Amino acid sequence: MKAKINNPKKLAQSVLTATLLLIAFCGNAQLKGGHILGSMGLQSGTQSPENTLSVYIPGYIYSASSLRDSNGDKVGNPDLTMFITGIGANYVSDFKILGANYGATILIAGASNTIQGSYIDSKSDFAFTDMYIQPIQLGWHNKRADFVFGYQLYLPTGKYELGGSNNSGLGMFMNEFSAGTTLFFNDKKTFHFSALASYEINGKKKDTDIKTGDILSIEGGLGKTFYCMNAEKTAPKGILNAGLIYYLQYKVSEDKIPVGSILVIEPDKDKVAGLGAEINYLHIGCMTSAGFRWVGEVNAENRFQGNTFFITLAHVFSFKKK
Repeated sequence: MKAKINNPKKLAQSVLTATLLLIAFCGNAQLKGGHILGSMGLQSGTQSPENTLSVYIPGYIYSASSLRDSNGDKVGNPDLTMFITGIGANYVSDFKILGANYGATILIAGASNTIQGSYIDSKSDFAFTDMYIQPIQLGWHNKRADFVFGYQLYLPTGKYELGGSNNSGLGMFMNEFSAGTTLFFNDKKTFHFSALASYEINGKKKDTDIKTGDILSIEGGLGKTFYCMNAEKTAPKGILNAGLIYYLQYKVSEDKIPVGSILVIEPDKDKVAGLGAEINYLHIGCMTSAGFRWVGEVNAENRFQGNTFFITLAHVFSFKKK
């Protein structure tokens, strides 16, 4: 039995309306990379001291307050909060390469509400997400400036299925190169400015020909270091860092989406900027630190705009020869 169409014009209008609604929710989409904005801030161009192992627990919270189109205008009010936590370790040796200390970093983490792109329905349960490994980390220390260079990769260990509503990973290998510096404006190195640039090259998503474009991220801050002295005023008992931080991110090359894909991608590349504050404290006696960062985003295009919160607890083990 065939359905009878009484009003073809009305049906065509309904189809057009549904299509426009779909485009309104998907047309501003750009695919997301693996780089976590806000993971670096003050002294982002400085490597940890040699012969140290830092074990840390990060807490990343991103709250999306709006969805922005290619003109930066608000087109949606998402109720979306992404959360990441896990355990990581960073080791810096006294082994030298080109005059720099060699180090490495690893982070094993879980995530909830993993953001795949600019999609309203990006909600997912907390689950094991993509793994971060930095096998090459080089750090130079000079009188008025520090420098770092790194190569890091993101392994697609999190769950991913194209169009899935409960993905915890991005489903692609990601290679990233980074370089940065921290400049010191006085001999005691207590007044500083830093910038770290990272360039992310993304592979194809699992079982697809979909490829996220290359992404450039820049992070750093302007801050002041304070030494908290003991009661006798003879030695510092703690080190406090505080200041303003920022980040910028730009999609450098276009996302590649095959014709006929279920994804509808906005051709204009996305970008975002953010400005905020950071405070962190290291207790020298127990070599334990705690840090907090907040960044409020501005000037977003073709992506979410919101607030980033980053909390870090760490313990530093020293292997220096006495």
